[in-house]
Amino acid sequence: MNLLEKERLIGEAAERFENESPEELLKWAVEAFPSITLACSFGAEDVVLVDMLQKVSQGKDIFYLDTDFHFKETYETRDRLKERYHNIQFVQVKPKLTPEEQAAQFGEQLWKSDPNQCCNIRKVEPLVEILGKYDAWITGIRRDQAPTRANAKKVEYDVKFGLVKFNPLASWTTEDVWDYIRANDVPYNPLHDRNFPSIGCEYCTRPVAPGEDPRAGRWSGTEKTECGLHK
Repeated sequence: MNLLEKERLIGEAAERFENESPEELLKWAVEAFPSITLACSFGAEDVVLVDMLQKVSQGKDIFYLDTDFHFKETYETRDRLKERYHNIQFVQVKPKLTPEEQAAQFGEQLWKSDPNQCCNIRKVEPLVEILGKYDAWITGIRRDQAPTRANAKKVEYDVKFGLVKFNPLASWTTEDVWDYIRANDVPYNPLHDRNFPSIGCEYCTRPVAPGEDPRAGRWSGTEKTECGLHK
């Protein structure tokens, strides 16, 4: 499939599936792009997609970026999902530098002195490497999560990483996500019950106070709002 054909296919799919269910989009995605993977951060949206994907097409790769700085609850959520869905083998993607090597090269607590550099080393560079093995990827981003995501399409070409990107939950609300989790008894990160609507690395995530933006707990006190995985 050449680039022109791919662009036409993506445009038609984005229009076709805008008002379809996430499950219908996932069915089409795995058929149209056999070389596809799901990015899982073990947050609420991603555990929903793990459950949906198992019902649609078992055996597809699911990877997570292991920054070495996740909350213990995040790793525990991974393990609970493994117990629930026995056929899943989560692909662990690690940075090239260990935390100790990063500290020696860039200084202690890089997440404080240069959070963009820290995210680049521990998230973006590993993501580039893993996505280079696929033709398409699935993410849990939603339009109402942040202004930077407001125009996300359910099917789009990811210019940054050079492959097709599926956002099946783009039009969902927070309520939609939790309704699905409760209705399907999906294991989720218990930090969500402790005022962590968005969960990243332990050093850069705090609980959110009532009335605050749901992503206010990420990189609090800085101008940073995204880790660089999504435009």
